[in-house]
Amino acid sequence: MKSFTIKEAEEIAYKYYNLKTKATVLNGYDEQNFLLTNSDGIKLVLKVANDSHNIHFLDAQVKIIDHLSESELSRNFQHIILNTEGESLTKFIVDDINFYIRILTYLEGTFWVVHSNKNEKLYYNLGSFLGKMDRLLENFSHPAMHRHYTWDISTAADANRKLNCIRDHEIRRIVGYFLMQFETEVLPEISSLHHIYAHNDANDYNVLIEDNEIKGLIDFGDMVYTARINNVAVACTYAMLNTKNPLEVAEKVVQGYNEICKLSEKELGFLYHLIAGRLCISLTQSAFNASKDSNNEHHFITEKPALELLYKLIEISPIKAENIFRKTCGYKETINTDDYTELLNDRKENLGPNLSISYKKKLKIVKGALQYLYDDKGKTYVDCVNNPSHVGHCHPVVVKKMQKQIATLNTNTRYLNDNIIEFAKKLKQTLPPSLSICYFTNSGSEANDLAIRMSRHYTKQKDVIVLDHAYHGTSTTTMEMSPYKFDGKGGFGKMPWIHKALNPDLYRGPFQYNDVDAGKKYANDVNRIIEELKKENKFPAAFICETLLGVGGQIPLPPGYLKEVYKIVKQAGGLCIADEVQVGFGRVGEKFWGYELQDVVPDIVVMGKPIGNGHPLAAVVVTEELAKSFNNGMEFFNTFGGNPVSMAAGIAVLDVIQHEELQQHALEVGNHLMNGLKELMNKHSIIGDVRGHGLFIGVELVRDRITKEPAVPEIDDIVEQMKERGFLLSTDGPLHNVLKIKPPIVFSKKNADDMVRNLDEVLQYF
Repeated sequence: MKSFTIKEAEEIAYKYYNLKTKATVLNGYDEQNFLLTNSDGIKLVLKVANDSHNIHFLDAQVKIIDHLSESELSRNFQHIILNTEGESLTKFIVDDINFYIRILTYLEGTFWVVHSNKNEKLYYNLGSFLGKMDRLLENFSHPAMHRHYTWDISTAADANRKLNCIRDHEIRRIVGYFLMQFETEVLPEISSLHHIYAHNDANDYNVLIEDNEIKGLIDFGDMVYTARINNVAVACTYAMLNTKNPLEVAEKVVQGYNEICKLSEKELGFLYHLIAGRLCISLTQSAFNASKDSNNEHHFITEKPALELLYKLIEISPIKAENIFRKTCGYKETINTDDYTELLNDRKENLGPNLSISYKKKLKIVKGALQYLYDDKGKTYVDCVNNPSHVGHCHPVVVKKMQKQIATLNTNTRYLNDNIIEFAKKLKQTLPPSLSICYFTNSGSEANDLAIRMSRHYTKQKDVIVLDHAYHGTSTTTMEMSPYKFDGKGGFGKMPWIHKALNPDLYRGPFQYNDVDAGKKYANDVNRIIEELKKENKFPAAFICETLLGVGGQIPLPPGYLKEVYKIVKQAGGLCIADEVQVGFGRVGEKFWGYELQDVVPDIVVMGKPIGNGHPLAAVVVTEELAKSFNNGMEFFNTFGGNPVSMAAGIAVLDVIQHEELQQHALEVGNHLMNGLKELMNKHSIIGDVRGHGLFIGVELVRDRITKEPAVPEIDDIVEQMKERGFLLSTDGPLHNVLKIKPPIVFSKKNADDMVRNLDEVLQYF
């Protein structure tokens, strides 16, 4: 667009309007704007548009301003100045390009963005003012306002096309999440909502204030025929910027609007997601403009506060937001206030009695958002423990990949399908060349079961060496090799073909942190078992070990441990199985797989939980030699293992880990969190040990650091208190005194700092 000079603006005003003025430049999003001042100090605004602007839409702007200038709110809006021909819109041509001029009166007042003393009354007045304006526009219409427009929240899903312009992984992920929620929650219903001819841009640079009242509203360039609640959402969004309690601000805006124009329950149910949608449009548009090297500062003016608000919004439960909006508008609240007695009784009548539930005060989680969970009472929780949701609850990339596939096809593996091959190839790229053949199952239990079956078939032996306190699954075979289960309450005891090696615990075991040879010494216990087997003319079929011990106490293996154990086992003809069900896929940060921390290559790798981001999916990856041996004429078939939807989930998870650099993120955030926890250890004697790698961390609590008496039941009280503060943790370890911290690996440094700060406050009482 041609840029007109100040002198040209002055000449245009004189030529077409007979106005002698001095011009200065005003900022604008996509039009040129000038402030005109005459000798009497009277101010006017000159707006210049080229023929990229629809002449009919410019006419609509004139018409709507004329309509409002004849209403009871006349003083709150600019008025159109007619040219010497008595016309509202002036057309002229420069270099064969059409230009359109409007001159409007100037509204005095303080822009919302610079007003420093905003209060509840002002927020209420904003909503009330918009309600009055929308009521006045009920008998206004213009066909040009029926348009598909970027800044109409109804079209927020279009922002997905610009999502890749956001370079920061965390920001892109959060924006993607909210856009997905818009598509799921809002888009199918928005056309059924009450629609109006709306201003659509009550932003902090368009709203004018004087003496805590709304002085005026300018700029109709974003107006559109849209859902009425979108107009409210826009006002809420900009009012919420740079505020400490944004939900309280939105509540007052809604209250003011609702008292003039009654909002429906359905509209209020969408408002939270519409506010998020507006923020997503703003952030993707800023990123898109940046990708085009825009130097218009107006294109980026809201970017920083919009991002800050989006971060606050994801920490606010949508259930809580809707409940507040409903309450302020006089509708029945939807927050569940009961104690779940009926639900618990239903579980008792219909589910197995030993199906456990976490926490004394039970939680009913109804929605997930990356590293956050929302319950039905409107509370938000930071998920510090749900490692199956590896890349975050409802990660938009994973969800959309699965949605598309399940809407296309899901069947068993007896038919040719590209997904299973694509996923196998992608998975193998993360592994050493020797691990080249994949088998897919539905769970880590199935996968471990299959790994043991394959090792027994290959070695023609039955005995399996496990670590004390280990847990490998819920099938009969995996329960038999899980001391955590068979030695526990209700357990059936150790089978004669299962052999327990010492748990290589550097904090509590016989060989501890100060012993540089601890790894070899613990490995000697595996050698002891093998020597005892030899006396019976037996040999191990396999040694299976989590590459960081989970229920064993969140324990990293001692340096050199697996290298020594693998050597001993292989010399005895056994196979080495790396159980990566809880550890793998970049969680440990330094490496993609836990076994890599030990500089070994296993014969079999077992994967589960994070592989499908919580979707039922697991895998066993073996050498070609093992696969050939297993192909003995008996068919291997798993009805759902390797189905197209599961494979789509697996592909998406690997893509997300790579594209969002989440392994590096786990390393950096994990180190940051570990440092914070170690600082707490210096303050609170109840912390006996802090250990782990990346975002696989254990904090062992003791009553006495010398005797190492476990801090039980203190740890249970700590977990409950942290839950009440909004942080979900759990306990592990043979003595049930280890805080396990294995969050989705999108867990942020802010989450870590918040968790550490709250844990610090809780521990002051122990």
